[in-house]
Amino acid sequence: MKVNRIVANVAASDIAAAASFYRDILGLELLMDFGWVSTYGSSETMQVQISFASEGGSGTPVPDLSIEVDDLDEALRRMRAAGIAIEYGPADEPWGVRRFFVRDPFGRLINILQHHQS
Repeated sequence: MKVNRIVANVAASDIAAAASFYRDILGLELLMDFGWVSTYGSSETMQVQISFASEGGSGTPVPDLSIEVDDLDEALRRMRAAGIAIEYGPADEPWGVRRFFVRDPFGRLINILQHHQS
């Protein structure tokens, strides 16, 4: 048996609020919308991972989601332009990533990261 997909489910009373954050700012595609559930993602192949942590690293709380991007500066610019508060960072971490934390419209702590270029 192999796992085909892992889907993070976030409880939300205002499903439409996801569009501005996950689609407009982060650039994910709306893959499915039944009114009571909307799924955002990418048609590109992504790695399937699930992490278990006692802290978020560097003394931070454990984020609810980690989203790796190819241009952290652009993601940071978009968050700031949208008026979203940066809760941590941006920081260059000793394990090889640059990252910052924000909260999505549902209060979930989101770790936006980019691996250092070698």
